[in-house]
Amino acid sequence: MVSSELDQERRYVDALYSRLDFLRAEARDALTRVRRESVGGNHQSRSERDAYARLYEDRIAQLDEVDDRLAFGRLELQQDAESGAEPNDEDGPAVRYIGRIGLRDEELRPVLLDWRVPQAAAFYQATAATPLGARARRHLITEGRTVTRIDDEIFDSELLVEQADSLQGEAALLAALTSQRTGRMTDIVATIQAEQDRIIRSELGGVLVVQGGPGTGKTAVALHRAAYLLYSHRERLASSGVLVVGPSRAFLQYIEAVLPSLGETGVVVSSVGGLYPGIEATVDDAPEIAVVKGSAEMAGLLKRAVRSRQRTPVEAVDLDINGERLTLEPGLIASAMNRAWETRKPHNEARVVFVKSALNQLSRLLAEQLRAHGNTVDDADQAILREDLRTSEDVVVALNTAWLPLTPEKLLADLYARPQWLASLTPSWSDEKRALLRRGRDAALTISDVPLLDEAAELLGEYSEQNAALKREEKLQKKRDIENAENAIRNMQVEGLVHAEDLAAGFAERSVRGTTAEQAAADRTWTYGHIVVDEAQELSPMQWRVLARRCPLRSFTVVGDMAQASAAASARSWKDAVRPLVGDALEGDRWRLEELTVNYRTPAQIARVAEHMAEENRLPITRATAVRESEWPVKESSVDLAPSDRAADPDALADAVVTAVEDDRDIDDRGTLAVIAPQSVLDVVYPALKETFGLDIGLGAQGLSRQVAALTAQDAKGLEFDAVIVVDPDGILAESTRGASGLYVAMTRPTQRLHLLRVGNDNALRERF
Repeated sequence: MVSSELDQERRYVDALYSRLDFLRAEARDALTRVRRESVGGNHQSRSERDAYARLYEDRIAQLDEVDDRLAFGRLELQQDAESGAEPNDEDGPAVRYIGRIGLRDEELRPVLLDWRVPQAAAFYQATAATPLGARARRHLITEGRTVTRIDDEIFDSELLVEQADSLQGEAALLAALTSQRTGRMTDIVATIQAEQDRIIRSELGGVLVVQGGPGTGKTAVALHRAAYLLYSHRERLASSGVLVVGPSRAFLQYIEAVLPSLGETGVVVSSVGGLYPGIEATVDDAPEIAVVKGSAEMAGLLKRAVRSRQRTPVEAVDLDINGERLTLEPGLIASAMNRAWETRKPHNEARVVFVKSALNQLSRLLAEQLRAHGNTVDDADQAILREDLRTSEDVVVALNTAWLPLTPEKLLADLYARPQWLASLTPSWSDEKRALLRRGRDAALTISDVPLLDEAAELLGEYSEQNAALKREEKLQKKRDIENAENAIRNMQVEGLVHAEDLAAGFAERSVRGTTAEQAAADRTWTYGHIVVDEAQELSPMQWRVLARRCPLRSFTVVGDMAQASAAASARSWKDAVRPLVGDALEGDRWRLEELTVNYRTPAQIARVAEHMAEENRLPITRATAVRESEWPVKESSVDLAPSDRAADPDALADAVVTAVEDDRDIDDRGTLAVIAPQSVLDVVYPALKETFGLDIGLGAQGLSRQVAALTAQDAKGLEFDAVIVVDPDGILAESTRGASGLYVAMTRPTQRLHLLRVGNDNALRERF
């Protein structure tokens, strides 16, 4: 019976792959035909051709990405006693196959349901107590394109009798949890649990905060929710896009394959250091500096800094206009400034109004003065006078002195490099606090500088009138593209199959034109339909302000764990964290909190040790129930070396770490291992690790593609490994005011084995455990 059931599933899955191959070949043939099509010089025809080429390219990319584990589940449903039809599904079969994308056969009958459709929800939510119309759930475990095992969960007692000799397995979840890690996150689409599925499918609007301890699947839930929302709200999100923000480049490298494997390739993924186009900051300031830069008061400081660059002269200035002397009074500049301020435009855009108003007033004064000198000046001469004024060096100097155009980079560099100017803007600050911001103009930008650049860009606006004009033209062109797309859809008789916004997104009006995701990533002013923030507990108030500007609709999925907050400028509670998004409406319905309470990753014996350490250090942890134990107890050892001896005798510490890594590789050398330590320790031990393990080890993000990774606790956020060696846990505790959070992160990264390697001869850490 088991063999015949397995053979049946193999035949069905083989047919699904045949259909996938056919659709892929069909899309490639269509793309080839479109590319060969000759459309002459007609712009609309070229636009239609290029847009359809883009759609076919996206379809091919989607079909290529879902090849692995195309189908992973099957639902057997209850039959209606009278009609024989299943409830709430007039067209569907009694058996539903669940997969990464939806497929239909040649007669357009569904043969595979996309995991995101409502009809697939029971695959994740059904239980014996609440079967949701399902008699049984079957997990299909595959290798390549071959079904190797089936695991059944029976909800109907009659079916249990009927199929007493059929396979009921361990279930796919524990198999996935105990499988070896590869250095890349994989999707959990086949093993989503009911608690997670409810959050993934929750409504789009408002700010959803998902709090969960280590191993509860927060990141997986966030990414699957992004894929679900893009599928379920395609019309709203296709043109605006979805932004996924992570804490570091290492984290983004870790998750990069998940969304494509779920059938979504159009998401913008960014680290917090990459939220300003053209910049990818990877290093942050010292904690005390990051606290100042991350504080919300920096927004007010930057606003004052911009306003201080708009100065009315104290006394009149004489101007030379082609030999004519003209007096520029302070009142004229003040009047032009008032006219500019009334527009409420940013600095550079309001400057255009200021200059125009000043030139208009100066041209009238010049005309009056020329007439007074006996010259004839009529209205036709006003344009010539304006041009003389505009090109006069004296006028240029006077107007720029009053209101100089600025770039965000220059504003920030001046603020840091001119201590007297900074002091004039911060009268209530201490000299010590101001000194934290002081640096040279050529200093590299840090992660904490990125939100300040963005804030400055918001206050300054476009640098030139030409840039602003280009933005206006782009908006008009987008409107024309959509109109052309609507005409193309009617001409080709594909109404209902293609959306005009999707087609317009591919029109080649300009020489360089990317996908929605590519355009959004390059445009600082782009606003997204939804934003997903992972490790959100780390964000500073200024970083939250950046994200709030990116999504005016305030549609967010925010996931994290306050107990793991280690950034110096991060919030202490979710209410404080989301305040920049929802204002003071903290008790209303603009945000909601969900908690994940099951730890799927961390073995119970490791979770107990980590939670005990967290409670001893008063971390606000969310307790979660671990679903399993591994066969290895938490290991503790020490190297008898005082902190002052590490630099003098680095070999002793390095040898101990090398030995610990070798011992773990002797247990299992196929999975992934992380060495997590303070940066000062990594500086000492990494050369020896590199010499011993060669290409098998990497530092930081590089280590995610190797079997052994050497990381700081900050680098390790959001990652997971088969085994972890935490070197100098007391050092991690002591390295910052929030060191306990860093140690909690480090201790909860393993899925199998944890080794605590203490440095020193005291038993403080052991006694705490």
